[in-house]
Amino acid sequence: MRIKTDASKGMALSAPASLYVGLLVAAPLGILVVYSFWTQTYVDIDRTPTWVNYQEAFNDPLVRHLLIRSVAIAGCVTAATVALAYPIAYFIAFRTQKKTLWLLLITIPFWSSYLLRVFSWKLILGFNGVLNSALLTLGLISEPLTFLLYNEIAVVLTLAHAWAPFAILPIYVSLQKIDRSLLEAATDLGAGRLERFVRVTLPLTVPGIIAACLIIFIPTVGDYVTPSLVGGSDGKMIANLIQVQFGAANNWPLGATLSLIAMLSVGLVAIVFVFLVRSVGEKIR
Repeated sequence: MRIKTDASKGMALSAPASLYVGLLVAAPLGILVVYSFWTQTYVDIDRTPTWVNYQEAFNDPLVRHLLIRSVAIAGCVTAATVALAYPIAYFIAFRTQKKTLWLLLITIPFWSSYLLRVFSWKLILGFNGVLNSALLTLGLISEPLTFLLYNEIAVVLTLAHAWAPFAILPIYVSLQKIDRSLLEAATDLGAGRLERFVRVTLPLTVPGIIAACLIIFIPTVGDYVTPSLVGGSDGKMIANLIQVQFGAANNWPLGATLSLIAMLSVGLVAIVFVFLVRSVGEKIR
C-alpha cells in the first residue's frame, strides 16, 4: 500500500509538468505529423492521407541542398563556438577568483535583443560597415570588401557570437566539478601541463562539451532570422524554406513535412556525434 501511495503522489506531483510538456511539445509535434500527410493548394486542404509531400521533399534537389548546407553551417558554428568557449571556461574555472563577475559578463549579451545583435553584425560586416571603414582608414584596403556579408561566413560569425554563452556555461560547469586532487596526482606522477590536460582535464569535460555542442547545433540548424538578415542567397538554410511554406506559399502540409525531415536529420546527426565524441573520450583515457 505504501508503494502505491508513493506512486500516486509521484504521479500527482508530475501531472502539471506532464500536462505542460504534452500541450506545448507533444501536441504541436503531433499536429505537424498529421499535417505532413495532407496536401494543400493555396487555399484548400485535402485531408486524404498521402506520402506526396515526403516524395516531393526527398526528390527536390533544393531541399537536399539547403538541408546539407544547414547541417554544415550548424556544424561550423558549433565547432567554432566550442573551440573559442573552452579557453574562456577554463580561464574562469582555474585562473581567476572572480568567477561570479566573469559569469555575469558572459551573460551581458542576453540583456539585448537577439535581433539587435544580428543587426549589429550586419553593421559591422556591411559594405560601409565598421570593419570596412576601419580597414580603409588604416590604408589596408583600397576599396570596401564585398565578401564579408551575405554568405555562409557571415552566418557562422553571427551565430557563433550569439550562442557563445551557451557553450561557455556547460563547459565551465564540467571544469568546475573536476576534483583538483586528480590534477595534483597527475603532476606528482610526472605529467606535464599538456599531458595533464589531455589525459585528465579534457576527458572529464567531455559531458560538458557534448552538452555545449548539442545546445548550439540543434537550434542553429533551425535558425531562419540570421540567414535572412546576414546570409543573403548564399546563406539561406532549411528553416528559411520552411518559413516560406508556412508563410508566402501557404503550404502548411509541405512545411510540416520539411520540419519533420529537418528534425529527424538533426536527431540522427546528434546521435552520431555523441557516439563519436564518447568513443574518442574513452580512447583518450
